[in-house]
Amino acid sequence: MTTEENAWAAFAGESQANRKYANFAQQADSEGFPLVARIFRAASEAEAIHARRLLVALKAIGTTEENLAAAVSGETEEYESMYPGFIKEAEAEGVTAPVDIFTHAMKAEEVHAKIYAAALAAVQEDRDIEGKEVHVCPYCGYIALNEPPEHCPICGVPGPKFILIE
Repeated sequence: MTTEENAWAAFAGESQANRKYANFAQQADSEGFPLVARIFRAASEAEAIHARRLLVALKAIGTTEENLAAAVSGETEEYESMYPGFIKEAEAEGVTAPVDIFTHAMKAEEVHAKIYAAALAAVQEDRDIEGKEVHVCPYCGYIALNEPPEHCPICGVPGPKFILIE
């Protein structure tokens, strides 16, 4: 592998470790191990630092306009191709547990792509996207601008359970 390929592989590993350790921290907290949880959160943050440094080294962070265009493309690929393929494969294998997760993610990614596209259009007009708040469904990842819906349109979670993103 080339150094660039190694850097991308390292970025993927660091990113996955970041999310894994953040979830391990939640589990440790729920089991009554607050210092272990803090250690996992610290490691999670360290992995995020490594991942960001790799993105910088790879020159993979562009302007906001470039980043939004990349985000639209990535999210679109996920909901049009990746997740439908994953769903088809899981169903063919008779493995039903991840199908709901894949389906929820697929639908949420479509919403993400539309929000990114609206943000891209706004940035191209040299303005921020309109709205005051951003909320995310804690179960499926649906994003709502301004107010959360009464119930998540993807998974049905009540709106008051949505997470306000600062």
